[in-house]
Amino acid sequence: MIIARFISFLALIVFAGVSCQKGKTKLIITEISDWRGPSRDGIYPEKNLLKQWPVNGPEMLWSFEGLGFGHSSAAVISDRVFVTGVKDTILSVGTLFTFDPEGNLLWQKDYGKDFCLNFHGTRSAPVVVGDLIYIESGMGAVYCLKTENGEQVWSVDFIKDFGVDSVIQFGYSESVLINGESLICVPGGKENNVVALNRFTGKKIWSSKGFEEPATYNSPILVEHNGQKLVIAMSAGSIMGIDAGTGEMYWRIEHTQRNKIHANTPIYSDGKLLVSSGDPTPASGLVLLKLSEDGKNAEVVWRNTKMRNLMGGAVKLDTCLFISAYLKPDWQVLSWNTGEMLAQNKDLGGGAVIYADGMFYCYSENDGEMALVNATCSTIEIVGRFKVPLGTNQHWAHPVIKNGILYIRHGNALMAYKISL
Repeated sequence: MIIARFISFLALIVFAGVSCQKGKTKLIITEISDWRGPSRDGIYPEKNLLKQWPVNGPEMLWSFEGLGFGHSSAAVISDRVFVTGVKDTILSVGTLFTFDPEGNLLWQKDYGKDFCLNFHGTRSAPVVVGDLIYIESGMGAVYCLKTENGEQVWSVDFIKDFGVDSVIQFGYSESVLINGESLICVPGGKENNVVALNRFTGKKIWSSKGFEEPATYNSPILVEHNGQKLVIAMSAGSIMGIDAGTGEMYWRIEHTQRNKIHANTPIYSDGKLLVSSGDPTPASGLVLLKLSEDGKNAEVVWRNTKMRNLMGGAVKLDTCLFISAYLKPDWQVLSWNTGEMLAQNKDLGGGAVIYADGMFYCYSENDGEMALVNATCSTIEIVGRFKVPLGTNQHWAHPVIKNGILYIRHGNALMAYKISL
């Protein structure tokens, strides 16, 4: 499991920088910030964190109100905090805000149109790799900016450049996937369904027709299975396994939802993939897939159509899965191998979950309550909780942990809490 967890991290830290010798590229290692942690599985490699919180919650170190509209999580590296928002829904321009670790606003940069058609605001978490930051807008454009000052390096537009018919109903929400020198995204076009771009120039490396369905709302992942490197991507009714080097689609598993919202990033572990959606239909809910030895085929191990998790994510530890029901006070521990419920707690509203240093961090979308949870394969215990005091509209952004600080974004507000010992 440890090996699988760090595959995505290893893929990210090996990338090209400019060399002065004969035009060759030089491999270097640098800092990254990715969606739901270094392996996109909700697990943050933090240590020495509090195991109990004060009655009113941990200390708030700083806050900022003025992000405008947005549901996107923060991207955090050692000396910078990045977050996006839409300040004016008439102009619908997305802005990248950049803070230092003490919460001082260093600069802000408009990058282009973002989503204000419904549930106004930014969606996808930015991805940082060294001196570049990548933002996918809800309107279907990818922007590469310099982390130093927000200067644009390149951009692509899914409709103009990849032949996509229209923006999906609730706006593009994926965080782009970095694989070495390439950037992978899912425009959802008939010809350019899944594409890999050179992450330094935006030029196309490969394109896959996938299953030719519209895009959906989650982020792809990169897995290495018995030496086969795969992109696991989803579209409106499909889970797809695609060769990361060539774009060839090896397999497709049907996975449907009536409103075509698949907003949870898949989880990979030990040759298996878990996908979670929000419909109680026979081809939806939770599904566990098993990959063939060469990764070029996949089959369904089990489906659980009783557990409906739309966009809160899940965390897999050992042989157990920690997850909540959509819009219900219902947190469960499930068996990874069978989908059977092993433990349950109905004392907290459902929502987003991440994990660090032996504890779960649960953010209820029902009422904006943040909870610290100790859970095993047989118990779920809430050991601390507080109401998020600032912000606007829906509690949808997933929390982020970096350097002993818990970052919570709620609409127009970003809050930083000290959770280290």
